[in-house]
Amino acid sequence: MSLAVSSPWVRPDVGGLLRRHWPLLPLAATVLFLLAPLPAGDATTSGKVGPADAASLLLVMVCAVQAVRGRVRPLTPLGAVVLGLPAVGLAVATVTAGDPYAALPGFVRYLQVFVLVPAAIVLLVRDAREFRLAAACFVVLALVQGAVGVVQFATRTGASYQGEDIRAVGTFGPGDVMGMATVVAYGLIVATAAALAPGLPRRVRRVAAGCALALVLPLVLSFSRGAWIATLGAAVLVMVIAGIRRALKVLVALAALGVVLVGGLGVGSEMVAERLTSITQVSDAPDQSVTDRYTMWAAAESMWRERPAAGVGLKGFPAHRDGHSGLALSAGSDTGGAGQAFIKQPLLSPHNMYLLVLSEQGLIGLAALVGGWAALLVAGVRRCASGRGAPDCGLVAVGLLAWQLTDFLYADIGGPSTVLTGVIIGLAAWWALSSRGDPEGGFATGTGRGRTAAQWPAVR
Repeated sequence: MSLAVSSPWVRPDVGGLLRRHWPLLPLAATVLFLLAPLPAGDATTSGKVGPADAASLLLVMVCAVQAVRGRVRPLTPLGAVVLGLPAVGLAVATVTAGDPYAALPGFVRYLQVFVLVPAAIVLLVRDAREFRLAAACFVVLALVQGAVGVVQFATRTGASYQGEDIRAVGTFGPGDVMGMATVVAYGLIVATAAALAPGLPRRVRRVAAGCALALVLPLVLSFSRGAWIATLGAAVLVMVIAGIRRALKVLVALAALGVVLVGGLGVGSEMVAERLTSITQVSDAPDQSVTDRYTMWAAAESMWRERPAAGVGLKGFPAHRDGHSGLALSAGSDTGGAGQAFIKQPLLSPHNMYLLVLSEQGLIGLAALVGGWAALLVAGVRRCASGRGAPDCGLVAVGLLAWQLTDFLYADIGGPSTVLTGVIIGLAAWWALSSRGDPEGGFATGTGRGRTAAQWPAVR
């Protein structure tokens, strides 16, 4: 099959796409429904179930129906272990919690993000074309949210930052200041991977490169240190896998863009420089946000030492925080701007996913979750190095997973964009666990969704 036919990046037939790929509509909705703005004046909305979560539930239901009809790819024991083992750790942390009923909402949320949504994507996405459709949704989401964020900075209608309403937060509002930075970073990684991938049409790669460059500005204006670090690390990994020569070209272009934006035009140069400097200020006059972060990290470690095997239970960190925290911890973080009144938001998590899992789920949960993520990353990189499958899909999958695992060093789940974590793990699993015999990196194309389970290549 020629690349022009198999690539969905150019001249899409909308009606044909809907007929052939209708089971993926909930997947596209899960990503694109994050364009819906949060109600103004309620910073707590970011922690509630939103349209994207509802779409992810529909995605799981569609997968269940297709599974009953025998029209999903079968899972071999290895695939079932990687995708299903986290549920064991979650169940243990729930039943051993001091209050299992209070832990139950956490069990449902973790099950949604780390088990059900990834499994549904692995089972439903047939081939590289459908993978690209899902990846393109990330770019669309990032461009729209990034544009809103740039306007917020230019018009001083963003979230409050150092006394000015200039922080780019998109439609997520000040209650979820990481939301826009997260989705913009996702889109930037996808666009970078597409720009570097060999085999894609030159016009597609040029458009992708333009999108990646355009997304640098809103990412900078988010003033999110964790997102900057994770994006840099993931982008470098993607460039190295794609080839050193391509990597050098992209690095030169990004460096030139940074000089023009920050140096030449002065776009938030002083604040950006101060934000970058604060990353290393741990013991030498750190700001309060850094102090709070490290204080909560110490509290999470203390909780784990108290219950090393199963942790304090899902949703147990807030209840045990004060008993394990030092006096340096503040009452909360100040949020405001972007149409919302000032509010002090409580610090209910350690802002480190690994420490959150360790404190609430113990070594059992950490091994189940992080072990699976590490296996997917290693298998994904090895598949990219082997030259098997569609290279653009491999770069996207590895880049997104690497970004997420790096960002987890500075953040944890929470807010509307959390559901995208499940999508990313699903795309990474689709690539890493794909059949060895499929050159496209997923299902073989050409026969449609009418196949029975016995006719699909199995997931290793």
